[in-house]
Amino acid sequence: MTASSSSDNSNSRIQRVLRVLLTVAVVAAAVWAGFRLWDHYELAPWTRDGRVRANVVQIAPDVSGLVTAVPIQDNQSVAAGTLLFEVDRARYDLAVRQAQAALSAQRAASAQVQRENARNTGLDELVSKEVREQTRSRVEQMQAAVAQAEVALDSARLNLQRAQVRAPADGLVTNLDLRQGSYAAAGRPVLALVDAQSFYVEGYFEETKLPRIHLGDRVRVTPMGGGAVLEGAVDSVAAGIADRDRSTSANLLPSVNPTFNWVRLAQRIPVRVKLDPLPEGARLVAGQTVTVQVLEHGAAAPKKG
Repeated sequence: MTASSSSDNSNSRIQRVLRVLLTVAVVAAAVWAGFRLWDHYELAPWTRDGRVRANVVQIAPDVSGLVTAVPIQDNQSVAAGTLLFEVDRARYDLAVRQAQAALSAQRAASAQVQRENARNTGLDELVSKEVREQTRSRVEQMQAAVAQAEVALDSARLNLQRAQVRAPADGLVTNLDLRQGSYAAAGRPVLALVDAQSFYVEGYFEETKLPRIHLGDRVRVTPMGGGAVLEGAVDSVAAGIADRDRSTSANLLPSVNPTFNWVRLAQRIPVRVKLDPLPEGARLVAGQTVTVQVLEHGAAAPKKG
C-alpha cells in the first residue's frame, strides 16, 4: 500500500507539472501569435490600398478635318509607329501641291527680277541710279518671297505628315471615341494610349509605417482580382501630401481648422514601386487595386515554386 500510494503521488505530481508546462506553452504561443499579428497588422509595412498606375498619352490630332481612316479598335494593342487614324489626307496633299506651285512661281519671278537687275547693272551709263536701286530692292523682296514660299511648303508638308496620327509608343488603345467620317479638331483628344512599358504600383501607406520602408526594399504585389503575384522594389516615397485641414486666406496667411477630432487617423503617404519584368501571361490594368507588402531592409522575396 505504501509503495502504491507513493507511486500515485509521483504520477500526480508529474501530471500537474505537465499541465502547468502545457498551460505555459499555450499561453506563450498565444502571446507570440498575438504579437506577430499585432506587428503584422499595426507595424509591418503593408497595405491593401494600392493602385496600378501607367503613363497615359492623350492622342489628339495636330490638324483639323474629316477622319478618313480608323484602322484600329478600342482596347487594341499597338506598336510604336502604328497608324491610329488619318485626317483628310487628300486635302493636305492638295495643300502641298499648291505650296509647291506657289514656290515655283516665286522662284520664276525672282529669276526674272535678277536677270533684269543684272542687265541694269551692265548698262550702268544708260540706266539711272534710281532705277538700279529699285531693281536691287525688288531682288531682295523676291528673295524674301521665295523664302516665305519655302516655309509655306515646309508647313504644308508637315501638316500632310501629321494628317496621319501614329502611336508614340507601344501600348494599348483605350477610350476610342472616333469613327470614320467624323470631324476631328486640332488639339482635341480622341483616344488614350496606355504606355505598355510604364506600369508601376503606388501603395498608400500609413505614416506610422514609413520608418520601416527604405528605398530598394523588395516588394510583393498581389492583385485583388487574383492572378500572378508580382514583385518589385521601392522606387521612391512622396515628398508631400495636401493638408485638408489648412487653407490659405485672402491675405496669404494660413487658415487652420480650429476643431479637433479625438480620433486622429494616420495620414497615408504614396510609395512608388518599380515592378520587375512581369511573368508570362500576366496582365495589368491601370487603376486596378492591389495589396502591397514591403519586405523590409531589402529582403529577397521568396521564390515561387
